[in-house]
Amino acid sequence: MNTILTSGHLVIVRDSFAEKLLDLAKEALAADEVIPYLGPGLLELNCVEPPVPHTPEVVAAALNARAPAPSRIRTNMWSVAQFIEQRRHRRTLQAWMTDIFAAPVGPTPFHAWLARLPLSLIIGSWYDSAMRTALVETGRTDVVEIQGVTRANEIGNIWTKTYDLSGRELDPRLGAKTVLYSPHGSITPAQNFLVADSDYVEVLSEIDIQTPIPDAVKERRITRGFFFVGCRFNDQMLRTYARQIMKRSRGPYCTVMDAETLTRNEARFLAASGITVIDMPLSQAAARLVGTGTAAG
Repeated sequence: MNTILTSGHLVIVRDSFAEKLLDLAKEALAADEVIPYLGPGLLELNCVEPPVPHTPEVVAAALNARAPAPSRIRTNMWSVAQFIEQRRHRRTLQAWMTDIFAAPVGPTPFHAWLARLPLSLIIGSWYDSAMRTALVETGRTDVVEIQGVTRANEIGNIWTKTYDLSGRELDPRLGAKTVLYSPHGSITPAQNFLVADSDYVEVLSEIDIQTPIPDAVKERRITRGFFFVGCRFNDQMLRTYARQIMKRSRGPYCTVMDAETLTRNEARFLAASGITVIDMPLSQAAARLVGTGTAAG
């Protein structure tokens, strides 16, 4: 069966239908009609064991190895980070996150392909700098990166900071052909990490009215859809951010995922958000998109 419609109206496409939708997504990306929303699963495309953590649970384990947290929170990245911040200070958490994500992460062929497209907006939802590196390697000078920043280090109503690809901080009002938006921060260039529960207290209290979302993101999403790649939504924080970043965008929406591994909450979120699932291995989908292979029929 190529297409499944569940009782929750979750659409899953497989086989030839999946290939066709992926080809349409490729055309839409090339035409700047959809926004790629990149998750940490992409790190597995270059190697089975990425040089930096590629799930919140792996980050939690790395932090827990440095400061053992209570068993009830040990697998929750946000809670473990909060535990460290409260007992060891924010500077310690910052230093440990910098160490955990210090290893260089090379861009995949998919990142490199995206970097050459005339995209108005790219969402990078993890702390690595693979997409940024891909953009640097193209030699482009028409790109800025907007990163979420913790309020713990700021005075005043500051939610984000803007950088060029050399790492220089810019006036956020400056325009650019392509905006790379990293809502949770990034290791490069300034080690900005939204990771502890406290980092999100104010953000989540304001995000429903869109205050923390940069104007450039609000403006560029209006006429576009979203294409989620390497993402999972098995935590409320991840679902909340995706929902708010998608808000008031036109659509369509699709994601590449293994449908057999969807949690109940993920399935509900995808159905409620109108996100169609392309049920295909990520490596196979990425190869088809960049033209280095085709999906099996």
